[in-house]
Amino acid sequence: MAKRDFYEVLGVSKGASADEIKKAYRRKAKELHPDRNADNPQAEAQFKEAYEAYEVLKDAEKKAAYDRFGHAAFDGGMGGGGGHPGQGFGSGDFSSAFSDVFDDLFGDFMGNRRGGGRRAMRGSDLRYNLRINLDEAFTGLQKTINVPTAVACSACDGSGGEGGAEPTTCPTCSGMGKVRAQQGFFAVERTCPTCSGMGQIVSNPCKSCGGSGRVEKERALSVNIPAGVETGTRIRLAGEGEAGMRGGPPGDLYIFVEVVQHELFERDGVNLYCRVPVSMAKAALGGAIEVPTIDGGRGRVQIPAGSQSGRQMRLRGKGMPALRGGGTGDMFIELAVETPVNLTSRQKELLREFEDLADDNNPESKSFFSSVKSFWDGMKG
Repeated sequence: MAKRDFYEVLGVSKGASADEIKKAYRRKAKELHPDRNADNPQAEAQFKEAYEAYEVLKDAEKKAAYDRFGHAAFDGGMGGGGGHPGQGFGSGDFSSAFSDVFDDLFGDFMGNRRGGGRRAMRGSDLRYNLRINLDEAFTGLQKTINVPTAVACSACDGSGGEGGAEPTTCPTCSGMGKVRAQQGFFAVERTCPTCSGMGQIVSNPCKSCGGSGRVEKERALSVNIPAGVETGTRIRLAGEGEAGMRGGPPGDLYIFVEVVQHELFERDGVNLYCRVPVSMAKAALGGAIEVPTIDGGRGRVQIPAGSQSGRQMRLRGKGMPALRGGGTGDMFIELAVETPVNLTSRQKELLREFEDLADDNNPESKSFFSSVKSFWDGMKG
């Protein structure tokens, strides 16, 4: 059976560029992959055909010979470069073809690690949960925290080698951190068992850190907590996380703030709420009261006569500072009218007398019971 034209096999024109030929081959390789064509017995032969065409057309000298003499350029006797391009294309070469396709198609997804040494591994980021009270969130503070973490080993300066000796390239993986095993058509990569993926080995490990280049230690760090922080605020300290392996860069430390509940104030963003109980007489007659403020001071509030429970009054600028500027919130006073308990005989007598005289002093009650009467009359009808 006559060989098909290589340009026809790849679906490109004779004047196609090297980049166009490569792209065409990648498309064909995906399309003809035997694993994607289990029901097509011709897939393997077609894949070989595409690979053979690509092997010729990707090489400038072979391509020039093929353009001039066609397939005869590689049959011998034409001076075209020695041997058929498919010569010796047995199981080993076919597996190699799949390996090349695997690298070509999936190299970007695998980090493109062919060749070159691996960088030292970056340390992990750390999280620290910090609890503060509302007073501290109002003023801000400088706080020292103790963080258990891995730090660079001082005995080897983080190299992992005794006396600071530098690691050497792993002989098993040649510094790539991965080794390749042939499994049928595929070349499967796995982490190098000698260097555990580091790409380097320490022949004489440091006795202090065991060759890792870092040791466990508790560090004291001074943290600046800005005024206005809320629960969930995250503060990043760059480079204060776990030290990297064998001299790698450290990770970051993230401090998550939790503001505990205050016994007097309830927070809503930059505003504060304070529930203040007042006597029935004070609510009825009105008058001034003093209330606490978050800065430790006192605020004077005038209660209007006839105030009911739930009524709110505002103290401007007495709330929390905004975290990123933008002023200060307000403080809201919410009245809770308190019913007196443990009355004396005289107090009871006075309240009964007041009740007898209080026909028009309870408009809300009067309106409610008027609606109730209308409701009941409607039900009877």
